[in-house]
Amino acid sequence: MVNELIIVRYGEIGVKSPKVRGRFERKLIENIKTVIGGNVELKEGRIFIYPHDLSKAIESLKKIVGIVSYSPASVTRTNHESIKELIQSYIGELVEDGIFSGEDSFAIRCRRVGNHDFSSQEMAAYCGSVVYGITKSKVDLTHPDFELFVEIRGDKTYIYHQKIRGLGGLPIGTQGRVICLISSGIDSPVAAFLMMKRGCSVTLLNFNTHPYTSGSNDKIMKIYQKLKEYSVGAKLNLYQADYGEFLSKCIDKGPERMTCVLCKNGMYQIAEKLAIREKCLAIVDGSSLGQVASQTLPNILATHYSTSMPIISPLIGMDKVEIEDLAKKLGTYEISILPDSDCSAVPRYPETNAELPLVLEALETIDAEEEFKKVLKSFQLIR
Repeated sequence: MVNELIIVRYGEIGVKSPKVRGRFERKLIENIKTVIGGNVELKEGRIFIYPHDLSKAIESLKKIVGIVSYSPASVTRTNHESIKELIQSYIGELVEDGIFSGEDSFAIRCRRVGNHDFSSQEMAAYCGSVVYGITKSKVDLTHPDFELFVEIRGDKTYIYHQKIRGLGGLPIGTQGRVICLISSGIDSPVAAFLMMKRGCSVTLLNFNTHPYTSGSNDKIMKIYQKLKEYSVGAKLNLYQADYGEFLSKCIDKGPERMTCVLCKNGMYQIAEKLAIREKCLAIVDGSSLGQVASQTLPNILATHYSTSMPIISPLIGMDKVEIEDLAKKLGTYEISILPDSDCSAVPRYPETNAELPLVLEALETIDAEEEFKKVLKSFQLIR
């Protein structure tokens, strides 16, 4: 099938005020152009792409946030004879390729924008007669086996039969930058992706807790590469901090049960310092309420307390199965479940109901501020 262009549709962008809508449309087009060569045009709520490489463009659009759906299409002039010729050619190729046969029922879905000397219903009936003349298929407007879309826009008519689902959301780069705590686990990569889907540029921060974990960067780098596929239009930075020494102080000088709480509290405080440097507006984590000891409500209060910057947890109301399903769709699940060492610093009976005064007292005992300075000096921009 020789399609000449791709029609791209967006969703909630269209309900914004004219000024905001225009800014979001321009950003989405800019993001598309970063990975797809060719001409890109915006007309009446649709983006029309005339790519250099159609197959590559179809695959690339699947990972561009802000696109609700898109369709490879053919175009002709808006008159009955031209439309008839295009449909005959289009349907003929589909029949040859085995995509549509005379045994399939079909429906014409006609949409019209502009002034014409025919109605949408009249054009749908005309196009249906052309298809019937080729295939002798029966019409079923309710549950057809095959749908042919005819989109008439002024003096041009577009024909297509596919609506490929996109990621939806808002274009990356329209909502500012956030810093996301990232590990090699299942949850945090999904949290990072969900913030991208809401239009945020993301900076990733990983804490290397060697010798309490292997210290290997292999899984982190694979997760970074996968997330980078979705960060079209914004640079995805990855920082890493050496955190093992601070964790040792938590174990040696803090209450044993409180190790995880002190560890997480320190991560947020350090993330805030990097966030200011990176001009980020919020901190993001992969917390899911009650999933592990550090994610009970009392512990969330205790770990967030020392941080003034907003902390966003997009997974907070999801259960593990929901998060895993998203990770599988994203492509990070298979990476996260690769064999790796568990954190040996986790106490046998971790605190689940931390009392804030005791947490603050423990942070003072381990001289957390001085330890944070050491961690900040260890920051490395990995990618």
